[in-house]
Amino acid sequence: MTSYQLRAANPAKTRADAVVVGVLQRDKGAVLAPGGEDVGKAYGRKLRPLLASLGVTGKAGDVHRVPTSGTLSSPLLVLVGIGRETDQVSVRRAAGAAARAVTNAASVALALPADTPGLVRAVTEGYALGGYAFTTYKKDTKDTAPGTVTVLSPIARKDAASEAFEVGQVLAGAVAKTRDWVNTPPGDLRPPAFAEAVADAARTASRGRGRATVKVTVHDEAKLAELGCGGILGVGGGSSAPPRLVELTYAPRGAKAHLGLVGKGITFDSGGLSIKPAQSMTDMKSDMAGAAAVVQATLAIAALKLPVKVSAFVPMAENMVSGTATRPGDVLTMYGGRTVEIMNTDAEGRLILADGLVRATEADPDVILDVATLTGHMVLALGDRIGGVMGSDDVVDDVLAAGTTAGEAHWHMPLPEQITERVRASKIADLLQHDWVRWGGGLYAGAFLKEFTDGRPWAHLDIAGPSFHTSAAYGHVTPGGTGFGVTTLVEYARTLADAKAR
Repeated sequence: MTSYQLRAANPAKTRADAVVVGVLQRDKGAVLAPGGEDVGKAYGRKLRPLLASLGVTGKAGDVHRVPTSGTLSSPLLVLVGIGRETDQVSVRRAAGAAARAVTNAASVALALPADTPGLVRAVTEGYALGGYAFTTYKKDTKDTAPGTVTVLSPIARKDAASEAFEVGQVLAGAVAKTRDWVNTPPGDLRPPAFAEAVADAARTASRGRGRATVKVTVHDEAKLAELGCGGILGVGGGSSAPPRLVELTYAPRGAKAHLGLVGKGITFDSGGLSIKPAQSMTDMKSDMAGAAAVVQATLAIAALKLPVKVSAFVPMAENMVSGTATRPGDVLTMYGGRTVEIMNTDAEGRLILADGLVRATEADPDVILDVATLTGHMVLALGDRIGGVMGSDDVVDDVLAAGTTAGEAHWHMPLPEQITERVRASKIADLLQHDWVRWGGGLYAGAFLKEFTDGRPWAHLDIAGPSFHTSAAYGHVTPGGTGFGVTTLVEYARTLADAKAR
């Protein structure tokens, strides 16, 4: 287990197995980034030719390992490219790249730019996440993580830096747990097991003196039928593992705001009777990434004791094929009484979210955010590193701002009136779940969800692209589940509380 500490110390004289220094990209040659000045002084005139001979460019993600031969107290210098800017995004990614470059070191000192609280958080969070690995199902694994990681910062003794350091660790832990859940094989995390895992996590987070309490309620299939949650029951009806609805509440004294969260928890998506091609199912264990993000964000908000009440609703179902599966042409009655004509059983996420959104409106929050791996259309539009956000314009703007601070990229997508007209075009029910029109599918899904928000301030975060990474690691993002959305939600909660307190 790696322990982290924050210190104000000279990296050239710090005793650690490796010291990490950032490098900036410049037209006339790479230069050491802020935080590495003392290392530069230790090398003196030898530094520039050393960087040139090693081919150090400072390009983001570029890493070089250099034996120091006594020039520094550390035997190994790790140079990691930051790019041209020293903002939180680039520093977080550089720290993540450094984590994978330093292996089998008992201690590591990070002398990356950390002269503001935001950069302290970025370094801490980035290094912790860059070294993440999911090894639960590996028979023989060797822990190569360092025992001690020291974040070096000139403001280490200031309260704001200490707070940012703690926030970085809490957020990294929440993102890592989200990744764990998303990476777990779908046969081992079906709805009942996922619900129990969430309940256990909430109970653990609430246990111990001084910890905030997160209350949890799990509704099984019988209770869902009693409530009339036709969306959750309809999607989960084809599976031998019955669906669940998990509700979490964090209600601190003196809360300045009330945030409603809803997360899509499809533990595996075969497409149902509108079955997916086999190749399209391989990553469908990640279709519960929105639920995982909402749960872990709620627990992180509680751990940080932010003055905002959170009511979280996490519908869970496994979308499978059987004689009891929902059929195209069926009509489902959602929680609250509205009817929906089903046209495509592979557009199931919006159905379970509809039940969750209506439940969220009944909690009377100031704002509702839902998070979901909802549509392939959004991946086609924005790629696999940017999430789409739509809803109330002011809420969307605040989500985008929170994402910028959190280091997660989102893009504002529209909800034009003609899309709403399509959603209301069913001839036999209140709403049409899907219409097979090729264009605007991601917007259609958002417009469908809007129908269940009771006109409240709301935003929908479609994270289908950035929630699961299928290529090589980059920055602090590792292959598999990414935990995308967690830090944005926590930052949004922080800014919402601040805004209401004014």
